[in-house]
Amino acid sequence: MSIHRTAIVAAGATIPKSCTVGPFCTIGANVVLGEDCELVSHVVLDGHLTIGNRNRIYSFACLGIAPQDLKYAGEPTRLDIGDDNSIREYVTISRGTVGGGGVTRVGSGCLIMAYTHIGHDSIIGNGCILANSATLAGHVIVEDYAVVGALCPIHQFCRIGKYSYIGGGTTITQNVLPYSLTSIERNNHAYGLNKVGLQRRGFTPAQLKELRAAYRLLQASKLNTTQALEAIRETISKGAGEHVAYLADFIANSDRGIIK
Repeated sequence: MSIHRTAIVAAGATIPKSCTVGPFCTIGANVVLGEDCELVSHVVLDGHLTIGNRNRIYSFACLGIAPQDLKYAGEPTRLDIGDDNSIREYVTISRGTVGGGGVTRVGSGCLIMAYTHIGHDSIIGNGCILANSATLAGHVIVEDYAVVGALCPIHQFCRIGKYSYIGGGTTITQNVLPYSLTSIERNNHAYGLNKVGLQRRGFTPAQLKELRAAYRLLQASKLNTTQALEAIRETISKGAGEHVAYLADFIANSDRGIIK
């Protein structure tokens, strides 16, 4: 086991021999690390925190810290992190609160860039990218393979649909449509399909065509959202695939409304 002599590791922490703990790291008693993790330097791991395998955590990141919630009274809530994540400098990820379910979760294969904040009770899926200084308030859901641009504040209880792309500096106060491009440059509107991102993820031309047709109904027709949803469901009944069905369910279940 490689633990630098300046690191402080509390009794009770679980650190496999395959891990590397760099200078001036602080690891609390209820922290469990998976295999082959690396803490570069000055990393703080606190609270009931479980981290999976092959994660690399860079300098001055603080994970599992107490939530920034005045109602929090020291309850033993959690932060769970999956495998193969890169968590860059000065990232802060809070553990959950009792009122929010008690757990903050980060999936696997994510890139969380410098100065990002993930608030209490948030859920981050797999393969997500959170660019520099993305700021997620509590109870935010970011679904698989979504990209949140730099300097984006996201309001509490918002849901970011899978495979979506949010441009830098965009303020998010409603749910972001899956598969969409959403940007402040278009007055905080979803202005099209994330075609390049979807192609990179292996979407077929037929799938892109179906999604494009659904987006035309939602964005380019004279139908309101309820009417557009009915029209999209008609395309599903005629054979449109699982991605269009997911889009329809996302719209129907968006209590906060959608950025259209």
